[in-house]
Amino acid sequence: MELMQNQHPTVNPDLAALVSRAERAGRSAPPVERWDPPFCGNIDMVIRADGTWTYQGTPIGRSALKRLFSTVLRKDEDGRTYLVTPVEKLGITVEDAHFQAVEMSRDLRDGEPVLIFRTDVGDVVEAGPEHPLRFAAEPDGAFRPYVTVRGRLEARLTRALAFDLADFVEEDGARHVLRSGGGSFVIPDESDA
Repeated sequence: MELMQNQHPTVNPDLAALVSRAERAGRSAPPVERWDPPFCGNIDMVIRADGTWTYQGTPIGRSALKRLFSTVLRKDEDGRTYLVTPVEKLGITVEDAHFQAVEMSRDLRDGEPVLIFRTDVGDVVEAGPEHPLRFAAEPDGAFRPYVTVRGRLEARLTRALAFDLADFVEEDGARHVLRSGGGSFVIPDESDA
């Protein structure tokens, strides 16, 4: 296999491709966690469960605008999500998750599994203690996986990625777990639904 130009020989080619598709790889979001502007009210912006962003009921069709808004999102301790700038804080509605995880790469580092996700807004995150996986149990026994992206913001894995993720589930005693980046994440069973 031929390596991409400037690619380190130990980099998984799938991971390199994932990162190349992520527009924000290596760039951080603004420091919204440090800003403390006054609350200026709610706006009619909704992040739907299917990942569609709407403003006043109309889908936001421009990907660049959605990515821009995503950089100033913050979920506070009150459980609400806000668009935050240094001078104002506006409440929005989130039906399920803030983002969608649309691509995944699995690699081994020092013999341990590492799961890396790319979101629909260009974030790349490595699941582990700083970016934990969370699972919501469905009544039919299925699980709905999420990964923490930044702060309290999460990405829900697409259905296709959830099926791919199921291939990496391990048994740990009576529990089922996924391991990534030094973390072990328990998957709820039907009794937890």
